[in-house]
Amino acid sequence: MRILLVEDNRPLAEWLSRTLQRERYVVECAYDGEDAHQRLRSQIYDLVILDLALPRMGGEEVLRRLRKRDDNVPVLILTAHNTLEGRVGGLDGGADDYVAKPFDVEELEARIRVLLRRRVNHKNPVLRCGNLSFDSNTREFSVAGKGLSLTPREHAVLEALLMKLGQTVSKQVLAETLFTFEDNVSPDAIEIYVHRLRKKMEGCDASIMTLRGLGYLLRHHGV
Repeated sequence: MRILLVEDNRPLAEWLSRTLQRERYVVECAYDGEDAHQRLRSQIYDLVILDLALPRMGGEEVLRRLRKRDDNVPVLILTAHNTLEGRVGGLDGGADDYVAKPFDVEELEARIRVLLRRRVNHKNPVLRCGNLSFDSNTREFSVAGKGLSLTPREHAVLEALLMKLGQTVSKQVLAETLFTFEDNVSPDAIEIYVHRLRKKMEGCDASIMTLRGLGYLLRHHGV
């Protein structure tokens, strides 16, 4: 899952980015509104965490332009301006949730999980494909109840495929899920991670199929 964190307080942004990365999210940071606006115009994200008091372009304007483009990416406002007027304005402006600073990181992570589940229409925190399961609360994969040891990038690929269960996912989309804007990595690198996943998933009754020229598909053998 790829998150854009928009926060001009660099120490806070870097700390929160590291915290979310430990939970196996792919996190990019933007430190002003103009940079965030440009990234949101050209990149695909699963969630945006947006401060309101930003240099160069305020968070409200970033959000307004985002929704004007009919981009429905979930937006969680993170701000020190915790007033009723501010909360109502942010939610009416198209935000999906609102967290005030200072915040409890465990609550923030729980709100992130809810928004990401809502994005893919999953209310159940545990997603399954055959005997492969993913607990979105612990962010752990298992096969027949036994934990599956994955690197962060293997985890990101498998999560992206499971979130699109039964649908073909292109290399380009997987690359955008896996890598940050700064990585500049070829989509062909995805083949390496898919190869490693297949070896680790031996004995699992879910498998990753290659649809030549289209991408990859996760499916249950019995389907």
